[in-house]
Amino acid sequence: MQQIDEHKRLEKDESSWPIRFRLRSEEKQIGRWTTLSWSIDNVELYDHNRTQGDASTGTCYERVLTLYRDERTDYRFNLSSQDPHLFIVCEENNEQLSPLLITVAQSVASSYMDGDYQVLHIQMPLPVQAWMEAFIGRHGELIEFKKKRYKDKKGRSSGN
Repeated sequence: MQQIDEHKRLEKDESSWPIRFRLRSEEKQIGRWTTLSWSIDNVELYDHNRTQGDASTGTCYERVLTLYRDERTDYRFNLSSQDPHLFIVCEENNEQLSPLLITVAQSVASSYMDGDYQVLHIQMPLPVQAWMEAFIGRHGELIEFKKKRYKDKKGRSSGN
């Protein structure tokens, strides 16, 4: 029974897509200091017919990219940019990065930038862009309503 649940978890559906990737570090010299620079390597869109990543090429991570209806404005903003991105939020422990989540909402990724997290990004693969467009097409564009201000009308505090 557990094997069936694991297989189902790894399947892409209309709002979630497992994505496999590796994190690569490289030592860089900045002035007199040496630091690790991290990047995302070997992104694979999950296909249940593929074998699991081979251990000789490093640690393979998998996180599920989940789309939410209330983030559709962010998705449209990302897709409308000249270079759409996937964002991977990572936590650093003992000079090692551990990925926490993967998102396509820039506002979600940016909310982690002020803390003790590192946000890595890569160009969004075309199949993910098409999948996001289909999600927005199914659920419609999210339009944010703002109260209109009328120049002619006076507010309550105007005394009239």
